[in-house]
Amino acid sequence: MQEVIYLRDMTEGNLRSAFAGESQAHMKYQLFAEVAERRGLTNLARLFRAISYAELVHARNHLKALGEVRGDVDNIQSGIDGETYEVEEMYPAFKAVAELQGEKTATRSFNYALEAEKIHAVMYRDAKKTVEVGGDISLGDVFICDVCGHTVEGEAPDYCPVCGAKKDKFKKF
Repeated sequence: MQEVIYLRDMTEGNLRSAFAGESQAHMKYQLFAEVAERRGLTNLARLFRAISYAELVHARNHLKALGEVRGDVDNIQSGIDGETYEVEEMYPAFKAVAELQGEKTATRSFNYALEAEKIHAVMYRDAKKTVEVGGDISLGDVFICDVCGHTVEGEAPDYCPVCGAKKDKFKKF
C-alpha cells in the first residue's frame, strides 16, 4: 500500500509540474505573438497564438486531472487563496529581495503585481458572497492597465494610480 501512495504522490507532482510548464508556455507564446504582430509578422503571430492555445488545452487537462476544477464557490475560493498568498507572502518577499539586490526593474514589476493582486483578492471575496447564495455577481465594466495590471471596475481613471499610465492604456473587459 505504501508503494501505491508514493506513486500517486509522484503522479500528482508530475501533473503540477506539467500544469506549471504548460501554463508558462501558453503565456510566453501569447507574449511572443504580440511582439511578432507589432513587427508585422502576422503569420508568425498566428503560429504563436495557435500553439499557445494547445498549451492552454494541456494545462486545462492537467488541472482537471488534479481535481482542481470544481464548483463556482470552490473555484472562487481557489482564486481568493491564490491572490491572498501573492499579497501576503509571495510578492512582499520577492520585492524585498529585489530591493536588497538593487534590481529596480524587478522591484517595480513585483510592486505592480502586488498592488493589482490586492484588488483581485477583494473582487473574488465580494463575488464569493453572491455566488454562495446562488446568484451571479453584479459586475460593471472592468478596466486593466496594460502597463501595471491595476484593475478597476466602472470607469478607467484618467491616470493609473499605480504607474501613472494614461487612460488609453486601460483595456476594457
